[in-house]
Amino acid sequence: MKFVDQPGRRKFIFKSALLAAGFPFLGSYLTSCQPTKLKSIKGSLAGPSSKAGHLLRTGISIVSEDIEEAEVVIIGGGVAGLAANRWLHQNSGKKVVLLELEDQTGGNAAAGKNEHTAFPWGAHYLTLPNNNLTELLNFLKEEGVITGYDEKGLPIYNEYYLCFDPEERLFINGYWQQGLIPNWGVPEPELKEIERFLARMEIFRWAKGSDEKYAFAIPITTSSSDEFYRRLDKVRMQEWLQQENFTSPHLRWYLNYCCLDDYGSRLEDTSAWAGIHYFAARKATGANTDSDRVLTWPEGNNWLTNRLRKIGEENIRTNSLAYKISFLHDRVAIDYRNVTTNQVHRLLARQCILATPQFVNERLLSNLPLKEPRPVNDFTYSTWLVANITVKQLPLGRGTPLCWDNVIYGSPALGYVYANHQQVQLYPPKQTITFYYPLTGQDLRKVRGEAYQKSKEYWQDLVVTELEKPHPNIRSQVETLDSWIWGHGMIRPTVGFIWGEQREKATQSIQNKIFFAHSDLSGISVFEEAFYQGINAAQQILERNQDA
Repeated sequence: MKFVDQPGRRKFIFKSALLAAGFPFLGSYLTSCQPTKLKSIKGSLAGPSSKAGHLLRTGISIVSEDIEEAEVVIIGGGVAGLAANRWLHQNSGKKVVLLELEDQTGGNAAAGKNEHTAFPWGAHYLTLPNNNLTELLNFLKEEGVITGYDEKGLPIYNEYYLCFDPEERLFINGYWQQGLIPNWGVPEPELKEIERFLARMEIFRWAKGSDEKYAFAIPITTSSSDEFYRRLDKVRMQEWLQQENFTSPHLRWYLNYCCLDDYGSRLEDTSAWAGIHYFAARKATGANTDSDRVLTWPEGNNWLTNRLRKIGEENIRTNSLAYKISFLHDRVAIDYRNVTTNQVHRLLARQCILATPQFVNERLLSNLPLKEPRPVNDFTYSTWLVANITVKQLPLGRGTPLCWDNVIYGSPALGYVYANHQQVQLYPPKQTITFYYPLTGQDLRKVRGEAYQKSKEYWQDLVVTELEKPHPNIRSQVETLDSWIWGHGMIRPTVGFIWGEQREKATQSIQNKIFFAHSDLSGISVFEEAFYQGINAAQQILERNQDA
């Protein structure tokens, strides 16, 4: 879907280097290697701070006598929290404190590094932003991702941050085809059905409701309120496909992959509105690139969160677990614990932004005398396994050479991203790939609990077994395999959720003192939504203060 067959300087250089090195003939250079039993592999099993999470669940009753005042306290250092902090730093002189539980900010844009490359532990790309997203485009301009604008006002993107070619490939019928939409060995009637589906999505892309708003937009809240389109949220994507006679198994597989990729949910779990939004919401136009390109870095979106963090960085306190929020006279009291020193502290703030998911907010706000409980029942989250594997050399196979995104048809996993892809060096001494596997099921709590109980060796064997499908000889090439479990990786846009009552209620502030900012309030977990949730909460605070 996103593969770009566009002539350009970087693509020409890349192809020339491949030809000069005899790259097309390397597909079977490791076929003589015999599979070996999975020996003990160096590696680790990690995830977000489980100890701190346990403390939050069981409760901390200590109240500190160490009291500090601030005007705004932000809880959560993911994209939304960092965006709110940046906005307040740039647009007010307020004293802000941001509390982050982990030892680094970034949320699910976490990253790591080895001696060969940086690599992502979560979110790993940003699709070109729509041209009306002024604040996001300004941020990208500040950080050199956008280098300027042409005479038509279109952004010029830094070529080093646009994903290099070749971008995507799919292993299907024993062959690596170019692009992710199945076509290699796919029957002609199915290919025509796939074309019909994509044409339908193109109509949805530019459709507008009776209010003249785009039916599918980013941020989601700017989408049309026309019931003709919103009613799609009440239907499962799987049911809508059946109603519209989209029955191709290859198309169904691809659409299930797309829903898992962006939402962590299957076709039968995803609302039709969200499923269509995946294809219809993107409307970007760049001066020097096609609209379906992505921006990426070896460390993934951690590159972006690091740039967000540097504006107002002095406000940030990591390893800080907020465990209780209460009202004290006309202030918001935030009790938190430094999980490194185990010391507790109290902040008194005029206002507070909770840039944390709703299941965390439920515990943080449990002591407040609210008229009605916070809506949380409809907020469901997918569990993910992410693994980073360092190999001596990746077996290449037949067809399209190694790409940035490498997907395996029929696999429950989403394939792997090549972390070295954005490096200029053509043949690094070692290669690192990042493997993504959404863990699905009907009972999400059970899926999550079982994931936490599995051993490092279990996940290593699962990952290598999946990778053996396109790379039969990969076991002998693996040097290290580190795994990471995201228990609540991303919000799932289930039927009725995006345009439902609970999501709308969860966005409302409490007494104009506590505001909310997290991508789960949008219903989909993408960078743009989290970025705008953070800015929106910061703007609400500044507007309330002006009105006071």
